[in-house]
Parts: sequence; C-alpha cells; structure tokens
Amino acid sequence: MSKHHIFATAFAKVYPLYVQKAERKKRTQEEVDRIICWLTGYDRAGLQQQIERENDFVTFFAQAPAVHPNSSLIKGVVCGVRVEEINDPLMRKIRYLDKLIDELANGKAMEKILRQ
Repeated sequence: MSKHHIFATAFAKVYPLYVQKAERKKRTQEEVDRIICWLTGYDRAGLQQQIERENDFVTFFAQAPAVHPNSSLIKGVVCGVRVEEINDPLMRKIRYLDKLIDELANGKAMEKILRQ
C-alpha cells in the first residue's frame, strides 16, 4: 500500500493554513502555536526551525521531542474518519493536529483543547 501524499508534504506549507483557519474564527497564531507545541513537545524556537527547514510531516513528527501523553484523549471525526480508529501512527498524529485546530476554530476553550 502506498503512503499518503500528506506524509511528503512540507509542514511549512500546511502551517499557514492552520493559522488562516484559526484567524478566520477570531483565534490567533499564538493559540495555534501553543496547540502544536503541546502536541509535539516543540518549544516555539523548535517549531520555527521546523517551519524554516520545510521538513515534511514524517520528519516533523520524527524529530518532535515528545508527543503529549494526553494526545490519546483526542477523539472525534476528521475528514470523515474517527481519529481514535486510525491505525497508522503518523497519520493518527497528523489527524490529532487537524482535530485540535478544528476545535480551536470552533471556539472550544484552550483548556479543553489541551485536555487539561
């Protein structure tokens, strides 16, 4: 089975789309960054470095310091698929991120998004 094209996509190409989606709903880039850093363990400098290097999603998640242990609490549907039922670990992480950005854009409180 071939790998999904998103794996080879540069995170830097998708990041502005996350920010645009949030900003259209009166949320901020800082909130997007906070979510990404929470999920991946990057600090803001590390996140910026990943963007500047234009690493693909494989590298972005492979170099992530630590996926947050509460990420397994992320449930719901993204792109018609339940994130908790995705078998491929990388695709699950990508969809976790998509789900968190969706929650931000839908007005959910940051504490709930970050599963606190």
